[in-house]
Amino acid sequence: MLNDLENFYLNQPEPNKSCLLALRELILSLDENMADAWKYRMPFFYYKNKMFCYFWIDKQTKEPYIGIAKGSEFTHPLLEQGGRSRIKILRIQPNQDLPVDDIQVILRKAMTFY
Repeated sequence: MLNDLENFYLNQPEPNKSCLLALRELILSLDENMADAWKYRMPFFYYKNKMFCYFWIDKQTKEPYIGIAKGSEFTHPLLEQGGRSRIKILRIQPNQDLPVDDIQVILRKAMTFY
C-alpha cells in the first residue's frame, strides 16, 4: 500500500508527475541532510530536520512550484514573493527542461540560512 507522499506523485497528471519526480531527486541529492516527508497535505523537504521547501500545484495554471521557507531572506530574479510574508516561490514550467542550474543556485543559497 502506498503512503500519502507516494500517492501525491503518482496521482499527478503528466507532465507534472515526471517534473515533480525529477525535482524530488534533484532536491534530495543536494545534501545528505535533506529528507522528504508528507506535511500539511503536501510534499515537504527538510534540511537538517527543519522545514526547507515544499511542492504545490498552482490552482490557476495547474503547474507546479517550489515554495522556499527562507525565501524572504534573499533575492533571486526567478523567486516570487506574492502576498506571502516568509515564503517565496519558484514556478516550474513542466513542459520545458528544468532550469537545473538556477534551481541549484536558489536552493543552495536557501541552505545557507540553516
